[in-house]
Amino acid sequence: MAYARCDVAILGAGVNGTSIAYELSKRGKKVLLIDKIVMGAGASGSCDDMILLQSKKPGILLEMAFKSLERFESLKDELPADIEFETRGGTILIEDEEHLAIMEDFVASQNRYGLEVEIIDRKRLLQLQPLVAEDIIASTYSARDSQVNPMLLMKAFLLGARQKGLEFLSRTRAVEMKRLDSGWELLLDSGDRVEAEVVVNAAGAWANEITKLVGFEVPITPRKGQVIVTEAIPPLGATNVWSAQYIVSKLKPHEPAISRPDGRAAVQTPAERFGLGFAFTGTHNGNYLIGSTRENRGFDKSTDPEAIGLLSAQVERFFPVMSKINFIRTFAGLRPSTPDGMPFLGEIPGAPGFFIAAGHEGDGIALSPITGLVMADLITGKKPEFPMKAFDPGRFCGKGGV
Repeated sequence: MAYARCDVAILGAGVNGTSIAYELSKRGKKVLLIDKIVMGAGASGSCDDMILLQSKKPGILLEMAFKSLERFESLKDELPADIEFETRGGTILIEDEEHLAIMEDFVASQNRYGLEVEIIDRKRLLQLQPLVAEDIIASTYSARDSQVNPMLLMKAFLLGARQKGLEFLSRTRAVEMKRLDSGWELLLDSGDRVEAEVVVNAAGAWANEITKLVGFEVPITPRKGQVIVTEAIPPLGATNVWSAQYIVSKLKPHEPAISRPDGRAAVQTPAERFGLGFAFTGTHNGNYLIGSTRENRGFDKSTDPEAIGLLSAQVERFFPVMSKINFIRTFAGLRPSTPDGMPFLGEIPGAPGFFIAAGHEGDGIALSPITGLVMADLITGKKPEFPMKAFDPGRFCGKGGV
């Protein structure tokens, strides 16, 4: 391929890149998908499998999550391969009265927005999670929370798009981009050139590297999340599990664990230092995934013994039986984070035909179906069903710098 032409070149074969490729291929576009490593090499291949609606604040992200879940329901039958989509419900464990009061208000706000979620007492919780620790006083419960296998989802998107003519180049990166009258010319590290009417930057945590090629920058930074994988075991309960501490940390201003009388910076606890949260989900193969951290460590994907120790202690605190279960491996992924927690979805101002779909952080898997639809609408000139102002790349994007 010394020189190729396509309608759309997508850079990044994660869950959002493959979703966009699938939706555009369905609409008859000639799509070239390019990844500098392989499909799912970024955050999409290093995460858990939960689609947790009740973790979303009321607003546009929750509204999009509703639609995305509906799309998952149709995709499980539409896509040419199994994606292990399943709706098993979700619970958020509550440890004390302070968190209970906060979660009651949060759940009430979600109910007003249309999400079916409730606070359940310990008696009902034990029917769903009979092995939960004795000091868990209550929980939320939503029957709509679901899960999907991210790797199988990406493979199915890719297979479906290939059946409609998509071409995929792995272990290939764009090193230069030049604006043409009819679109963009991409120079690949192989020496080949590609001419595309539209370019989509779906490179996740590495999206700013791509945007710099056209003279702009976006403030997308990597947030590391570390995860433990257990041996295959029989199911411990009926639902996927989170903790209220994670939700509360997003709702309340951060309060330092140790204050200093001299007014200098407070000392963080290890849990604060690693941004410790709790997610606990069983896969179709019987392995459990235990997460996660939320760290600013640059592009370091290594796991840390101290962080893994904290995750291990935490899961044993919530589920004491886990002290008897073997852990078989650990991994870390880099979530693409933005300053306001909202992804960039749309055309870069001042760069006609150059679009970005990145910055979803922990919502990438859950929002991937709707991201594919919205981006396909924008690229083909159709008005999306959602207001897109909150996702406008122009809110932070700057030429030659942020």
